[in-house]
Amino acid sequence: MAFEGLTTRLQNVFGKLRGKGKISEDDVNDAMREVRLALLEADVNFKVVKDFIGKVKEKALGKEVTESFTPGMVIIDIVNKELTELMGGTQSKLNKNNRPPTVIMMAGLQGAGKTTTTGKLAKMLQKQGNRPLLIAGDIYRPAAIKQLQVLGEQLNVPVFSLGDQVSPVEIARQGLQEAKDKGHDYVIIDTAGRLHIDEQLMEELKQIHTETKPDEVLLVVDAMTGQDAVNVAASFNEQLSLTGVVLTKLDGDTRGGAALSVKAVTGCPIKFISLGEKLDALEPFHPERMASRILGMGDMLSLIEKAQSGIDEKKAKEMERKMRNAEFTFDDFLEQMEQVKQLGPLDQIMDMIPGMNKMKQKSDLKVDDKQVGRIEAIVHSMTSAEKQSPDIINYSRRKRIATGSGTSLAEVNRLIKQFDEMKKMMKQLSGMMDPKGGKNKAMKQMQKMSKGMRFPFR
Repeated sequence: MAFEGLTTRLQNVFGKLRGKGKISEDDVNDAMREVRLALLEADVNFKVVKDFIGKVKEKALGKEVTESFTPGMVIIDIVNKELTELMGGTQSKLNKNNRPPTVIMMAGLQGAGKTTTTGKLAKMLQKQGNRPLLIAGDIYRPAAIKQLQVLGEQLNVPVFSLGDQVSPVEIARQGLQEAKDKGHDYVIIDTAGRLHIDEQLMEELKQIHTETKPDEVLLVVDAMTGQDAVNVAASFNEQLSLTGVVLTKLDGDTRGGAALSVKAVTGCPIKFISLGEKLDALEPFHPERMASRILGMGDMLSLIEKAQSGIDEKKAKEMERKMRNAEFTFDDFLEQMEQVKQLGPLDQIMDMIPGMNKMKQKSDLKVDDKQVGRIEAIVHSMTSAEKQSPDIINYSRRKRIATGSGTSLAEVNRLIKQFDEMKKMMKQLSGMMDPKGGKNKAMKQMQKMSKGMRFPFR
């Protein structure tokens, strides 16, 4: 997961400060030296690191820290605020034209995931009740048009194409007219990429820009390329005046330096991040939430939003009723597991819960979808009667279930033993998933779930 190494390093740094009643200038210098190394190892731009450390150090040596009873916590708060500012301060939303359609132009190099991101963005807009039209403007990459058409079919979103013999500028022009004629409120233009920035590519993009006058010019960059991603963003911004950046493959980059550098270097905000291959794996970028994740404090609001948008309300209510009446069975457990899986990979979900990052480090806890698959295999190997009444599962039945599921007797025993605890956890989750409960109720439910977990810096 992104920032994994940086989070660990920062928690170690601040762990040394938390117990100090007074913090000297030497303490601050030592801490900032380690923070600087941690940021550089995370592939954050050198100048960005220098400026960031300077700002934090200046505030950390101020009266607010030196006169505080908990100076370590004040420094952590300073770092949190400066990280947030570094990444843009507040969420930067999509521009919207008062006279539809709103035109979004996608740009980027080959391999960054531009076409897939175009589909993901279309799905996000569609879920918000909009009617997007995709324009297949990449006539050079083999199968690029077909890829966009397949995505369009999966989403039931129309794709405008004139093949690969018409100029991209003309395709964009006619596609925009088609959107106006048919009442689409968003147009997303998938443009061509190259393996590197060249004059021909930029000239074509400028012509499309002139022809369509886009409300948004989003650059799609691969976060795993680190500082190269930032350099690409800077080059495109000089030529096209970008309105936003989309960072892809952030889930595959444990360093995450691009996310911390791109706004400071280019002045261009990150608007979305992609955390997986699925079409719903695109998230609006919230600087304050990302700063919280980096510092190991979790991201409760994003988790709650995922739950409230991805969980079936009727099913959640029925599950709540069953759990309140002690009617929750292994069949219900399987169904609830399926709902939770809709929220995304479990390791990402766990990273959003406060304190979980440190808990994972201490216990070497690893939760992944393979483990979930083993649990599901155990339950599927039970008879209907065993799922309904786990109390009847004696030793011989447990051996049979272990053999049938390809697991060990110990794993079967552990699952059955923990079933009551799982029911309690699912009850808390079901409360969180009620869309009518609001975020305040959801926050209380999540706090119950994380009760007993130590806050990372206390």
